[in-house]
Amino acid sequence: MRIAHVTDFYLPRLGGIEMQVAELTGRQRAAGHEVVVITSSPSDKDGPASGDPYAATHTSAGVPFGPDRVARLTDDLRWSNAIHPAAWRRGSRAVRTGGFDLVHCHVGVGSPLGFFAARAAARAGIPTVVTVHSLWAWAIDLFRVCNLVWGWTRLPITWTAVSDTAARHVRRVLPDGAVVHVVPNGVDPARWARRAGYPDRDGEITVAAVMRLSARKRPLPLLRMLREAQDRLGDAATIRLQVAGCGPRQSAMERYLRRHDLADQVTLHGRLDRDHVRLMLESSDAFVAPANLESFGLAALEARCAGLPIVAKASGGLPEFIKHGREGLICETDGDMTVALERLARDRDLLQTLQQHNRTEDCAVIWPHTLSLLAAVYEEAGVPDVSLLPDVDLSTLAPGADRSARLRGRS
Repeated sequence: MRIAHVTDFYLPRLGGIEMQVAELTGRQRAAGHEVVVITSSPSDKDGPASGDPYAATHTSAGVPFGPDRVARLTDDLRWSNAIHPAAWRRGSRAVRTGGFDLVHCHVGVGSPLGFFAARAAARAGIPTVVTVHSLWAWAIDLFRVCNLVWGWTRLPITWTAVSDTAARHVRRVLPDGAVVHVVPNGVDPARWARRAGYPDRDGEITVAAVMRLSARKRPLPLLRMLREAQDRLGDAATIRLQVAGCGPRQSAMERYLRRHDLADQVTLHGRLDRDHVRLMLESSDAFVAPANLESFGLAALEARCAGLPIVAKASGGLPEFIKHGREGLICETDGDMTVALERLARDRDLLQTLQQHNRTEDCAVIWPHTLSLLAAVYEEAGVPDVSLLPDVDLSTLAPGADRSARLRGRS
């Protein structure tokens, strides 16, 4: 099967959508499918381009696919940017004329390429799937207006979202009774399984965070929470923080650390590849995800597979996979997160109980489960007998044995 994955944001830019699409395309290729990525993300922004072990060269509607099977729609433009009107026209033409059996678009809140490509593919009669990776929340009314103009909810598009929370927002935009399947992101527990013991530092705890350093991910409020938690602890314990990621708020974070004399407690690693992220997690005791609107929380789920307790907000999708008092501490407010960090630093028994659970109990979201759900979605979109998981017994996948029943239950 020839599949096009369309995404405004892709490697080398780092984020949940970028990493998930890269993982998904690699696994689909390993299952024998011809898979390409169409993106408006340029190759020279936010870090070095990432190689692809499934290297090949393709073209579609005059758009070149590079050695990593990625069509960069803006690389040849004077103003190369992930959000570019020329990319919407080029991407729409590429999906219409590329001979694809299925077009799978990945969107967040600001994802014009994904929406325009989905509209073009569906109008051309190509089976089309749209996966919503973000919480639409404040933008629901805006999406309703856009739908009145472009009418993509009236087209034969199969809709999915990465969590129940994200799906509820999408259903508020779609016509009454519309189905939004929940297909959680895939996690590979074996890649993140802890290979070393936890750090043994008496009176000290190290907390990790992995995020794009943008305002939406709230890295500056995280520094404020750390500072307040340390003030509450006094000399009883020390909280250290290490952050992996880059982005526009990095300079502001560095100024904050200098201003409040926190440079010795906080390490900003910048952009790390996945092997170095794993090493960072192994040198940490817990993980914190400060964003208010986290639709899924891929980095947090990977940290959970590394045996770290998760401190996160209740307002996003993470509580669907992280239960309070079992895999971590779920908080309502920034004040609650401050208290949670203080608790983990003070209460070594609580910290070790949460660590023991995460190190020994299976994670709820794994790639075989995700791919089995996605295969059923592709079949519903109009691609019969699609196999994304050859030689896998679906009855062994949690939760539940029947793929179609699980889809109906999530709709």
